[in-house]
Amino acid sequence: MVEGDLTDQANHSRLAELVMPMDRGLDLLAGGPPCQAFSQVRNHDRLLEDPRNRLYREFVNVLDELRPRALLLENVPGLLQFNGGEVREQIEIDLSLGGVYDVSSLVLDAGDFGTPQSRSRLVFVGVRRGEVLPSWPAGSGLTSKVRLQRKLIRGRGRYVLEGPEELMERLLDPADLTAVTAEQALSDLSRPGGRYSSDPRSAFQEAMRVGSDAPQDHLPSRIREDTILRLKGIPPGGNVHDLPPELAQRYLTGKKWGPAGNGKRLARRHFYAYRRLHPRWLAWTANTKADFAYHYRQPRGLSVREVARIQGFPDTFHVTTASQGTPGQLYGGARHSRYRQIGNAVPPPLAAAVGAELRNALAVSGSRTAEDPLLRVA
Repeated sequence: MVEGDLTDQANHSRLAELVMPMDRGLDLLAGGPPCQAFSQVRNHDRLLEDPRNRLYREFVNVLDELRPRALLLENVPGLLQFNGGEVREQIEIDLSLGGVYDVSSLVLDAGDFGTPQSRSRLVFVGVRRGEVLPSWPAGSGLTSKVRLQRKLIRGRGRYVLEGPEELMERLLDPADLTAVTAEQALSDLSRPGGRYSSDPRSAFQEAMRVGSDAPQDHLPSRIREDTILRLKGIPPGGNVHDLPPELAQRYLTGKKWGPAGNGKRLARRHFYAYRRLHPRWLAWTANTKADFAYHYRQPRGLSVREVARIQGFPDTFHVTTASQGTPGQLYGGARHSRYRQIGNAVPPPLAAAVGAELRNALAVSGSRTAEDPLLRVA
């Protein structure tokens, strides 16, 4: 393993030294470089040369230097809208290296591949010209065909699921690993702490707990008294717009917090605030903050372990941080760093689905077989 910034020449050289002597070359180069400046790109030079895209530029440089059999790059689906789709097309051109690689791209949602979360990603795959271009994995179609709808039931807002019967049955079947709800992912973690709250209650929980005796990082961040009061007034699947008028006041307990705005009611910037998971549906897309969603039954936020479950990380995957005071450490401490690491990750079930198709394509087009350990997907 070469750990460090690949734009540092020493790390870059070390990587090349490890890969170049391989008898049969490198199978796959995969990455997810941040692309902060893509929205302002107007031509190829600006895409590669903008300093904010330095890691994207490095990915293309490493690709050109190592020439693996296949490449994989993922990013946010918002790239589709940048400059009318020109950015997506330019990335495909960059990754092709002038015809060395055949490249295609598609938006995939992790929720269609057994992840208990709706999370779409734009995925680019490519193979050397002459190799077999992999097929895109076939997902369940759950995220596009099932919807969580708000309805008035006995005068109160409630959220119910609507969709094809076959998909609804799969979604609500705890033994089905292709469609996993928030409750099927988290119900054995209902009580925060260092112990599981129950035996596994779904096939997903059983899979996540293999090799783990106790949950790590299962303590949610503290929340304000105002937040607890509001959560008690929001139904599962709801958000700030479900609050009755008396709970939509800016301050409930008299304790001041944040910019006051007009000082009377919650502001428009709270549109996505106080979102509660729905036990029978997928989680919202996890981000790098602890308050992206709240528990479906208890008036609390989610722990790092619960967010990891939502992303599809097994409980044996422990998130580590540098010791306090390390140069460059993010503000907010170790727990904030853990939320950030998990929130920035690609869900393993989605990665495995794409990786399996890449493995199969490489096995077909080359002399290796699908049983070659170098082509297996963990």
